[in-house]
Amino acid sequence: ETEPLTSKKDVSDCNKGDDCKENGLLVRNPKSALRLVEDGNKVHPSQGDKGEAAQISNGYSGVQSSVPCNGMGELMELEDRETWSKKIDFLLSVIGYAVDLGNVWRFPYICYQNGGGAFLIPYTIMAIFGGIPLFYMELALGQYHRNGCISIWRKICPIFKGIGFAICIIDLYVASYYNTIMAWAFYYLVSSFTAELPWTSCTNAWNTDNCTNYFSKDNVSWSPHSISPAEEFYTRQVLQVHRSNGLDDLGGISWQLTLCLLLIFTIVYFSIWKGVKTSGKVVWVTATFPYIILFILLVRGATLPGAWRGVVYYLKPDWQKLLATEVWVDAAAQIFFSLGPGFGVLLAYASYNKFHNNCYQDALVTSTVNCATSFVSGFVIFTVLGYMAEMRNEDVSEVAKDTGPSLLFITYAEAIANMPASTFFAIIFFLMLLTLGLDSTFAGLEGVITAVLDEFPHVWSKRRELFVLGLIIICFLGSLATLTFGGAYVVKLFEEYATGPAVLTVVFLEAVAVAWFYGINQFCNDVKEMLGFTPGWYWRICWVAISPIFLLFVTCSFLSNPPELRLFDYNYPYWTTVVGYCIGTSSIICIPIYMVYRLIITPGTLKERILKSITPETATEIPFGDIRMNAV
Repeated sequence: ETEPLTSKKDVSDCNKGDDCKENGLLVRNPKSALRLVEDGNKVHPSQGDKGEAAQISNGYSGVQSSVPCNGMGELMELEDRETWSKKIDFLLSVIGYAVDLGNVWRFPYICYQNGGGAFLIPYTIMAIFGGIPLFYMELALGQYHRNGCISIWRKICPIFKGIGFAICIIDLYVASYYNTIMAWAFYYLVSSFTAELPWTSCTNAWNTDNCTNYFSKDNVSWSPHSISPAEEFYTRQVLQVHRSNGLDDLGGISWQLTLCLLLIFTIVYFSIWKGVKTSGKVVWVTATFPYIILFILLVRGATLPGAWRGVVYYLKPDWQKLLATEVWVDAAAQIFFSLGPGFGVLLAYASYNKFHNNCYQDALVTSTVNCATSFVSGFVIFTVLGYMAEMRNEDVSEVAKDTGPSLLFITYAEAIANMPASTFFAIIFFLMLLTLGLDSTFAGLEGVITAVLDEFPHVWSKRRELFVLGLIIICFLGSLATLTFGGAYVVKLFEEYATGPAVLTVVFLEAVAVAWFYGINQFCNDVKEMLGFTPGWYWRICWVAISPIFLLFVTCSFLSNPPELRLFDYNYPYWTTVVGYCIGTSSIICIPIYMVYRLIITPGTLKERILKSITPETATEIPFGDIRMNAV
């Protein structure tokens, strides 16, 4: 039988050892009059059903109480974890994180390079069986355990706690180069506030004799040595790579880019310093504005002469490409890095959700929006490339040689400069790039902040603003190498080696730890506690086998065939590959180091140490009305 904890008997019995609140948790005492009955098949009632019998996560039946007591018989208030102000704040934050600069430049390039419309087949298959299940898994883990990427492992599998430290290091590496790309966009934005955009002519101080403006009214022939004014503005004015000899001679620091980056980090700081309630409001602008601009640019691109040539080149299927292994590897890598599991962001954002939030629906909605955005961005880019090909009287394949940031800062910028109302379109385009990058930066840093604050609450929980300031300063100092004249070479190196294989390894181990060590049945029971239904066989098979194989496949393909880096006219020497792997290894080395450390500090025989290290050491706190109960 059950009795309300708020009854007079409860308050007096606290002194006798009955169920009492200790450190914000309802603690079971052997002498309690509250009988716990096994029953794991029901879902928690809503928070309004106070004082009635209900089911808790470990299969026990208990009674809700609005005011638990401590061991001294005193009533205590419960400190709840911060939550999103509105559900839409969470959705916009996740969409803003997943939809970033890579959706605009990486997907269109990979799509036409790997068979056009035919590429959508492996892309969709990899999304269904690899990307979306991992995305869903991280949201569910974060929402259930309500912890960042470090401390969450105490509740899953303690020996894998090094994964959390590895994620934090990877996030810092990303912050050290990703924001520099936004600094380039900011430089372009400031330069756009002129009647004539500076990358439209060859009469500037930075131009060379090879500069050829084929948009001029004069009859100009395009030769193999010709360089467009947009390319010279990007390489010689913004980046100033001609003043560097490569990674072994980066040159000085560009004060213009340093100032741009400082302004960006200032915006980032005041957007995230107070927590998700602040950043959740900022993303209303940063996550929605890009879609407005994409629509405007799509309409404008579709009305340009030759736009149809770009669309045909973008979507024309090459079915033979489907037989090539690298096409499937590219599809897997693209969907994985686009959705973004493994950076601790989904864990952090979901941890601020209400316990019974439908994260399953959120995973499907946000991943679908992300993939659709990538596809539509291809039309935005390729209508303009078709226009460029028409103007140059060349094939689209010749115009579309630029990849990565160059596709945006050279090819697209040049096309915009030669449209009517070019200043307006340039301003909104580079504003779009900034907003695409900002919410991804918010997310990456929030992953680190949540992880550290949850791991060391006694140190930083009341000093969030100070910690965020210190983190921003560290990221800014770490970015100085990317602000040099050869900084673009550093950005390329970090992008290819510092994050790619490391994140793949991290998520592979994360999937294995959850599905094989924590247990797929336990995880599915956790999901049932939150959502009221158990994930079906499709999700179980994906989490246990398909998704880990998917990750292993991509990782092995990358390691067996590392990319040969080249940027502009600079071929990366062999030693840079070694440096790149060392940078990547510096993060994932935390995982085996922590495993060894864990086994050393755990008492007992080797078998006992291993068993203790793979057994959750902290019970998960399950919100239950106005109190939290331990999931045992």
